[in-house]
Amino acid sequence: MSLSMKKIYLICFLVVIQLHLGSCQSPTSISSKDAESSEILQANNTGHSKNIILLIGDGMGLTQVQAAMTVNNNHLNIERCENIGLSKTSSSSDYITDSAAGGTAMSCGVKTYNGAIGVDPSGNTLKSILEYAEDAGLATGLVATSTITHATPASFIAHDDSRQHYEAIAKDFLDVDVDVFIGGGLNNFTKRVDGLNLVDSLKQHGYNIALNMEDLATVKSGKIAGLLNDEAMPTMQDGRGDMLLKSSKKAIEILSQNNKGFFLMIEGSQIDWGGHSNDIQYVVSELLDFDSVVGMALDFAAQDGETMVIVTADHETGGLSILGKDIMNDPTATNFSTKHHTSVMVPVYSSGPDADNFKGIYENNTLFNKMMTAIGIQH
Repeated sequence: MSLSMKKIYLICFLVVIQLHLGSCQSPTSISSKDAESSEILQANNTGHSKNIILLIGDGMGLTQVQAAMTVNNNHLNIERCENIGLSKTSSSSDYITDSAAGGTAMSCGVKTYNGAIGVDPSGNTLKSILEYAEDAGLATGLVATSTITHATPASFIAHDDSRQHYEAIAKDFLDVDVDVFIGGGLNNFTKRVDGLNLVDSLKQHGYNIALNMEDLATVKSGKIAGLLNDEAMPTMQDGRGDMLLKSSKKAIEILSQNNKGFFLMIEGSQIDWGGHSNDIQYVVSELLDFDSVVGMALDFAAQDGETMVIVTADHETGGLSILGKDIMNDPTATNFSTKHHTSVMVPVYSSGPDADNFKGIYENNTLFNKMMTAIGIQH
């Protein structure tokens, strides 16, 4: 090597050393703000979330979110989530999933056939994240605006070859020691073909029975069976009010009394029904109600510091497109291409200690593994 080349290499080496030394700070040179941020990061870097709040907007695709955002002055609480992913929703039997298979994929980590509740394609029982959480000593809860025996909430607690077996699904609630469940569906527990009154059985299992919002407000501790309507809850347009928000707050109030943590699934069930009806006002009113619960959950998580919040859907419903801004008044501003579900990917919004793990594009059953990892449960 020539002398000139050696000089060049020596100069480059000295420059690199100087840059490296200049980029390093002594402990005394770190600002108080940086130190505070470092302490917060270390405090939150426990490897797991203590709590998971999973919010499922049934039938909620990106265009449903966009429609509600447009109506609500271009803003939703969902936007507060730091990370976004996309979930592929096909079931084991069909390119287009139903809510039973979609719910089971998320709750149990296995893609199954349309109509299946908590069982695999061969009919074998699958263990849900709610059941794993119960076994680990965590508190658990389900809240929905449908009947509590409907496909999505049922897939977290029941095991049946058909989502239509509502009375059998209601009986499964006695086999899993879920701490709180709130929704409609009283008739599935009381007006049964077998003549059983499962409300009496729930009382024997230690549940506080709430048959209306006033009953619910009085419960301050213990287990809650909230069966607030004979069938599904009314729509927002028909005066349901803030049932979902108040019920979700009550669930968090009760579940957070468990020092080990909790798992809570909250479903905005009727976004889907608005899509099936091709009724944009129905869709938007239900999604705005759901988004108010998202905001409450994010507020709780921000204060708590140990809670993972996930907002997603089981599928998109209606093939909605947006063609104009005056969504609620102009019938040409939106268009539905079907009265059924579609196969398009759905968003996964996440916020909390493990939110980075929910970014990307993945199959819907992967959500189960991501949640189990986040909450630190082996399976």
